[in-house]
Amino acid sequence: MAKPLLIAMDFFYRFCGNYGIAIILITVIIKILFWPLTHKSYQSMKDMQKLQPEMAKLKEKYKDKKEELNREVMGLYKKYNVNPLGGCLPILLQIPVFIALYRVLQDSIELRHANFISFWINDLSALDPTYISPILMGASMFYQQKMTPSSADPAQAKMMLMMPVIFTFMFLSFPSGLVLYWLVNNVLSIAQQLYINKKSHDSGGGEWTQSKSKPKALQKQ
Repeated sequence: MAKPLLIAMDFFYRFCGNYGIAIILITVIIKILFWPLTHKSYQSMKDMQKLQPEMAKLKEKYKDKKEELNREVMGLYKKYNVNPLGGCLPILLQIPVFIALYRVLQDSIELRHANFISFWINDLSALDPTYISPILMGASMFYQQKMTPSSADPAQAKMMLMMPVIFTFMFLSFPSGLVLYWLVNNVLSIAQQLYINKKSHDSGGGEWTQSKSKPKALQKQ
């Protein structure tokens, strides 16, 4: 994937004359391509959150019967057509793009000392000397996590909130072009989440709350 990514980056560079802007344009295009999957991911997380009351009842009922609990939980997912791994799919699909962009930034001579903003980032293939972009990326990731439907498990919820801190420290040593890609992707994801939340609110909670076949605990959601 690195070669087509570099070709696309060079194509945009010929028009804008800046590899940083080229990376932003590529990020926007990738986000548009992944829009349907990301939308399903957010919907899956919302559905999982609405199932929490029912899952809590099952955990209480089968607290000493692990196999029966797993069977009942899987039955619950199947009954309401919820995929517990649906929220992970967009991230998994972006990993190859992330690795390919890393290869491009590391190996392509075109991006050596490629300037984005003179007083801030003047080499997209090297780390950000000011550490501004990794900090902004971490802040955007934290805000995105706060917007995302949280898990009912307190330990898991805390773990998710720790992810932005972990990623921030990881990205401190990454090429600034890669951090720019992830930062722009986070900003676009936040905009998409705001749009989905507004659309869900305007429609009165969506099909889930309107279905008479759902349990009372879920209808109250």
